[in-house]
Amino acid sequence: MVPAGTNASRQLLPVIPLAVLFLAAFVLPLAALVLVSLFRDPQFSGLSLVQYLRFISDPFSLKVLSDTLWLGAEVALAALVLAYPLALVYVASGPFMRTLITFLIMLPLLTSTVVRTFAWIVILGRDGIINSAMLSLGLWQAPARLLYTWEGMVLALTQIQLPLMALPVINSLLRLDGNLTRAAEGLGASRARIFLTVILPLTLPGAIAGWLLVFAAAATAFITQTLVGGGRIILMPSYIYQQAVGVQDWPFSAALSLIFTLAVTGIVFAVGALSRRYLRGVDAA
Repeated sequence: MVPAGTNASRQLLPVIPLAVLFLAAFVLPLAALVLVSLFRDPQFSGLSLVQYLRFISDPFSLKVLSDTLWLGAEVALAALVLAYPLALVYVASGPFMRTLITFLIMLPLLTSTVVRTFAWIVILGRDGIINSAMLSLGLWQAPARLLYTWEGMVLALTQIQLPLMALPVINSLLRLDGNLTRAAEGLGASRARIFLTVILPLTLPGAIAGWLLVFAAAATAFITQTLVGGGRIILMPSYIYQQAVGVQDWPFSAALSLIFTLAVTGIVFAVGALSRRYLRGVDAA
């Protein structure tokens, strides 16, 4: 008879390589980042919390963090608004159109983020597609400044991160019982009322999951923020890069990285916890 402890040890054996990889790729670098953030100055002399106090007492740093988090929330909301019409068209379509829509949604994921970002630079540029179209139609008298603006950055990030929102929403809609919407139609509810009272509440888990994915991805999108923002809009990823590479202030950049990581993950966990509590209340009702 084989002891129970031996069986448990054998079951844990396949997990050991994954645990070692997790330790080497995540835990150790994070621990090193925490250690570096505790040094007083770039010369790595002494340990204290001076870098964190420096961040808290600096209005510019606080504004950079708040702008970055707001950018993620704004992009996630814009992607959510676009994802629902796309998902509704997908559910109402036949097999061929569903395949085509799925291909179009997945296509951006198969393209490099750098390529997609440079495409938006061409689109939003002074001689880009939008300005050329508006000038040719006589709607604008002069080229508008679309590139290196907050709005242009939100637009580019929304398109780039849209698949992360569309796929969870589509999955939630596919699981929705069609009899519920047909019953609401039979009772005389309008399409807007059906969406607000039937479709949206029942597909809320997918919408929340997509919102969290897009929020985290947009807030940390260093390449798109830097290229489309053009360096004129300072956000946390570029701010951390400037402090680490430009100023060579590694302790402060490490502190910024940890604060930014905690802020993003804190919002993700908070929204996830609130949504789970809300959904439990809806199920109980």
